Amino acid sequence: MRPIVIAANWKMNTTPADAGELARTIASRTRQAGVTRVICPPYVSLAAVRDALAGEEVGVGAQNVHHELAGAYTGEVSVPMLAGLATWVILGHSERRAYFAETDALIGKKLDRAVAGGLRPILCVGEVLAEREAGREAQVVDAQLRGALEGRDPATLAAAGLVIAYEPVWAIGTGKNARGADAQAMADAVRASLRALGWGSHADATPVLYGGSVTSANIEEFLAEPGVDGALIGGASLKPDEMAGIAARAGITARARGLAS
Repeated sequence: MRPIVIAANWKMNTTPADAGELARTIASRTRQAGVTRVICPPYVSLAAVRDALAGEEVGVGAQNVHHELAGAYTGEVSVPMLAGLATWVILGHSERRAYFAETDALIGKKLDRAVAGGLRPILCVGEVLAEREAGREAQVVDAQLRGALEGRDPATLAAAGLVIAYEPVWAIGTGKNARGADAQAMADAVRASLRALGWGSHADATPVLYGGSVTSANIEEFLAEPGVDGALIGGASLKPDEMAGIAARAGITARARGLAS
């Protein structure tokens, strides 16, 4: 049974002075049986969030990681540097692809480092508006998955707990809205790509999250789809009320799928 995952991506927001209290508040308001919770603050707030979440069943994740273990890479953070700070990591986020020119090949190298270092990866894929309007969304996502996963052992990645997050870039902060049916269709496309890569039963066991302007008002539509296993949340993840609403709906899905004891 695939887990229900609610992952908060705080992006370039919060400071060490306020991140801990925000994390503690969100944790206290999102406790739902059968729901896996993750908070991904900026690097500088990782320690504060880790300490604030002591005793809570909430994972801490980094928003990115470098593909080398060490070296002359000013401003970068490697997997060994995250030891004791994070157990999850977001890779290939659409903003990393768009603003920092990250390629599928580079993301694949980061994936290798993350898995080898014991970090659970959330691999992001998704298409921009022009690609969606051209009817190429499934092709784009397939190419991204192949670029990052081809030649890598499915069993190893499955054992590492790989999660795929589908981001419709055209629906993030644009005023355009994806529907539950869109998320379901792309979750099916993701798993079809994994099967084509030789993943077999691992394809159906891989969680697929939806990540496109998720709020407490629209999460029900996405979690009602059988192929959608949670959400990667951006702006709403900084608001405890929003996170409480999202987690509450995730709890309903967890119970309906028999994940909550």
